[in-house]
Amino acid sequence: MKLKRLSLFLPLIVIACVTVNIYFPASAVQKAADEIVEEIRIERSQKKIEPKKDEKPKQEGSLFRQSFKSFLFVNDAYAQQINIEVSTPAIRALKESMKGRYQYLYQFYQRGAIGENMKGYLEERDIAQLNLKERADVRNLIQQENRDRQSLYLEIISANRFGQEVLPQVERIFANSWRAKSQAGWWIQDDNGQWRRK
Repeated sequence: MKLKRLSLFLPLIVIACVTVNIYFPASAVQKAADEIVEEIRIERSQKKIEPKKDEKPKQEGSLFRQSFKSFLFVNDAYAQQINIEVSTPAIRALKESMKGRYQYLYQFYQRGAIGENMKGYLEERDIAQLNLKERADVRNLIQQENRDRQSLYLEIISANRFGQEVLPQVERIFANSWRAKSQAGWWIQDDNGQWRRK
């Protein structure tokens, strides 16, 4: 009888181990994305973001649920301790490229010609007020920026040994950071696809 009960729990233990291996640390990636975007835009940032005061973690669910999560080795404390690798030579080079381009993009953000979409990339917005040379310039800058952004996302995935299937998640996480760190008056696209001025 005891052997039968043990055999019922054996698949659960195996699943718990697999869960650890495929866990995607979204909160750790979000923290890394925020830091990268802040670093790229630091030159023109007018606000400094104050570090949050220590907060006690919220207690959610029953004691059984918390124990079960601990049993599966997937808990909030574990997720917060994960460090995302963002300092490879390729990632550093992409950040430098984007920093250098930001000074040119800034004027187009200010003029409403470009905006941050919900997928983590730049898009044209109102280019009617630009002359022909400026239109060509902004389109070229968008193309270069989006190429570097996608390369950055893929490098982060590779450096942290995530599977390529997490690219849409990484793009959305970075979209949150790009939009959150946009200045008032810049175009941003919400998660429903609607564009608005921040």
